[in-house]
Amino acid sequence: MLPALDDFPNIDQTLFVVPEASALQALRPSAHAPRILLLYGSVRERSYSRLLSEEAARLLRAMGAETKTFDPRGLPLPDDAPDSHPKVAELRQLAQWAEGMVWTSPERHGAMTGIMKSQIDWIPLADGAVRPTQGKTLALMQVSGGSQSFNAVNQLRVLGRWMRMLTIPNQSSVAKAFLEFDEAGRMKPSAYYDRVVDVMEELVKFTLLTRDVSPYLVDRYSERKESAEALSKRVNQRSL
Repeated sequence: MLPALDDFPNIDQTLFVVPEASALQALRPSAHAPRILLLYGSVRERSYSRLLSEEAARLLRAMGAETKTFDPRGLPLPDDAPDSHPKVAELRQLAQWAEGMVWTSPERHGAMTGIMKSQIDWIPLADGAVRPTQGKTLALMQVSGGSQSFNAVNQLRVLGRWMRMLTIPNQSSVAKAFLEFDEAGRMKPSAYYDRVVDVMEELVKFTLLTRDVSPYLVDRYSERKESAEALSKRVNQRSL
């Protein structure tokens, strides 16, 4: 037996919803390939974060996904250009197109790079009535020049939560990345490579599982209440 809502005087009963398993079954599952956007955090000529991102894209396509990669070259610093800047507009359009993302950053001075952070900072939490990242899946990877570290992916995980994304549990950290790629830029066989396969497989599974029901997954009581109050204020205001 569910407790009576009378026991919760601070709850708006008209907006309180009991989660139901049936609501997690998409009535019309999407038939198109999962759409994955890849971002990387270096513009060096031989960028290992780019090479790792490209390897991930190959794996994603082999798993049936459609991929697009944003080239961060030419992206201005946040707030140093209008939103209409071509690179900013391109990035935001890709963020809206995507159903999932892969963020891959080098670790520099114990943190993600400024190039990586700038890309995320240019993606707004809300663009009009659309939240470009909310409810979308996210996989995280990093490359290091030295021993294995998780500083960058840990920071990226915080950002993923802040952007209201469904960040998958698995992640990849490639140590001494300069040893892990051949002259053609392909990743060599190793336990690191196997982990990248694991992460991309998990990302595709989570994307297929959640993409059609993400509006329900991120529907919140507090936001339904706020929307109702905003609507009431608007329709009951005096004519100007």
